[in-house]
Amino acid sequence: MCVLSILIATSMILLYFFINVPNMNISGKIKVMHVINGEFFSGAERVQDVLALRLPDYGYEVGFSCVKPAKFSTCRNSTVSLFEMPMQSKFDLAPAWEIARIVKQDGYALLHTHTPRAALVGRVAAWLAGVPLVHHVHSPTARDTESTWRNRKNAIMERLSLIGVAQLIPVSKSLETYLKKQGWSQVRITMVANGVVTPGFLPDRLAPGSEWIIGSVALFRPRKGMEVLIQALANLRQMGQDVRLRAVGPFETIEYEKTIKEMAVRLGVADAIDWVGFAQDVNAEFFRMDVLVLPSLFGEGMPMVILEAMATGVPVVASDVEGIPEVLEHGRTGLVTPAGDAGQLAAALADLINNKYDWCAIREDAYRLQVENFSDRSMAEGVAKVYERVLGHV
Repeated sequence: MCVLSILIATSMILLYFFINVPNMNISGKIKVMHVINGEFFSGAERVQDVLALRLPDYGYEVGFSCVKPAKFSTCRNSTVSLFEMPMQSKFDLAPAWEIARIVKQDGYALLHTHTPRAALVGRVAAWLAGVPLVHHVHSPTARDTESTWRNRKNAIMERLSLIGVAQLIPVSKSLETYLKKQGWSQVRITMVANGVVTPGFLPDRLAPGSEWIIGSVALFRPRKGMEVLIQALANLRQMGQDVRLRAVGPFETIEYEKTIKEMAVRLGVADAIDWVGFAQDVNAEFFRMDVLVLPSLFGEGMPMVILEAMATGVPVVASDVEGIPEVLEHGRTGLVTPAGDAGQLAAALADLINNKYDWCAIREDAYRLQVENFSDRSMAEGVAKVYERVLGHV
């Protein structure tokens, strides 16, 4: 009788546990579905991939739903479940029903979105599945493209989609400020800085010799400021500096590629540029560079490419946009120049080349900062704490 009572009591406890604890898989980890675009494999997609790799260390298992399937599925390092659910148009909500079905069927406890398009689908799917929604803010939607009309439309769509959102996760203090100015309450905002995997110990490298390789890694589009970099390259060559540009990444459009390459010809620097295109192994590319330049004009949150360069010991020169100055301290962990100013960019690079700034000291200080403050673990831990707080109130 005593044994029977113990079995009944144990069963009641287990029943209570499974009813009141968020859905878990057989390993005991809580399942979270990330709704993403998936069209490219650039900064935001790298964040998503790193989270999928590292969140299991903090008790969460990630699945992906791609609403614009393309490069992400083939370029990611994670091997978690990925469901391709292409939207036929920007306002196609049909994938929301399928996402909600998978969420309920496979026991996902929370939905996490990363773009205005994903938020639109994710909001409906979360409502259908009866789970909370968390949204990551990687860049300021109201100033993310060159089109004022498109920015306004995307900002309105994002705001409407996020009605009832449990938490917003901006990746920098500047984006946290942006969200507050958009009218969001502080209680719905938790800033979690981006982070990257540190490949290992700081690699030994000699200071550059006579020829310097200036690197650029991006999805090349107008807001990335390639015109500024091409002009700065021309300025440096006119100063007599022996420099080459190694441009790693695809162009967003054929038209923009044509514009940039014609500019390079016009300024007489086409023969000093290596157009590498998309590269899956970005770290291997960093080891071919003496300095990374990110001359963005606007729309940055906290660029992953800067953190990745720091993690491999490559000094960074970047513009003073959004969250970039939160990472780079001018003269210590990198160099910061005014956005859109090719003259200032060329001058900063010339100062680095001419030893006004200590190339070795900058790479060492930047590496330490990345390891201490911008690692894959610090990012995953911060996101996991947001999940814990949200699910604790469900």
